[in-house]
Amino acid sequence: MKLLAKFNILLILLFGIGLLFVSRLSRGFLEENAREQTLQQAKLMLSSAQSTRDYTEQELDPLLETTPESTKRFLPQSIPFYAATVTFNHLRKDYPDYTYKEAALNPTNPRDRADQWEVDIIDYFRNHPDKKQLVGERQTATGTSISLSQPITTNQSCLVCHGSAAAAPPTEILTYGSANGFGWTLNEIIGAQIVSVPTAVAEGIASRLYHTLLIYISATFLATLAVIDLGLYFIVIRPVRRLAATADLISNGDLDQPEFTYKGKDEIAEVTASFNRMYVSLKKAIQMLDR
Repeated sequence: MKLLAKFNILLILLFGIGLLFVSRLSRGFLEENAREQTLQQAKLMLSSAQSTRDYTEQELDPLLETTPESTKRFLPQSIPFYAATVTFNHLRKDYPDYTYKEAALNPTNPRDRADQWEVDIIDYFRNHPDKKQLVGERQTATGTSISLSQPITTNQSCLVCHGSAAAAPPTEILTYGSANGFGWTLNEIIGAQIVSVPTAVAEGIASRLYHTLLIYISATFLATLAVIDLGLYFIVIRPVRRLAATADLISNGDLDQPEFTYKGKDEIAEVTASFNRMYVSLKKAIQMLDR
């Protein structure tokens, strides 16, 4: 087996071991990093939803209450629940994998009623009022889903519509009836804002980064191997082959060969100098015998 082939086999073996180690180490790191990125995106969306709620409650609702239309029909645009949900639905055009729900135990709109897993989240916040966010996972029909939640706590403005049916705006009763969404109390945790995203999103991000990393590492190795092979050929193999060819001619009796020349101060130059000394000594010895 040629020297270059042996050298390449050794490098490929070392690269394979290194790639296996790096791939195992990087896979877990990339998956965790992708999960964190997904959660950070969910946090931004929750913050956006909360900002929409605050703007609706503090700026939009007071203006809508002064319009004549508000006395004729119920305007859902003045409700923070509605505004945040509609805004997020527009946001989903760019982030279709993310879902948002303002789940409540006793909502006015049945659409906002909490499912069982959402009830568990709300109960957690009710039992741990000091907690401001909760990250969880659950199994769905399409796989595992990550959820990021934060509690919805009532304030004084909430009680205008949800304190009692008797005190609620007549237009609200006409729209939703008086059976649901009442009896809330001040500073009560009545629901949760929940952003959900399938883990497949994070896994997809991690997988793309993982394969890209392996491609770049492999490409770098191949380029490095090519440079090493070229260097090995021109610095070591070609001079050694020329030296071997000269030695072969001399061993067959051709003593008219010039001394082998090699510029440099490396090990090949040392071997060349030693060969030339041996060649000169051989020529002198044969010349003495011929006399």
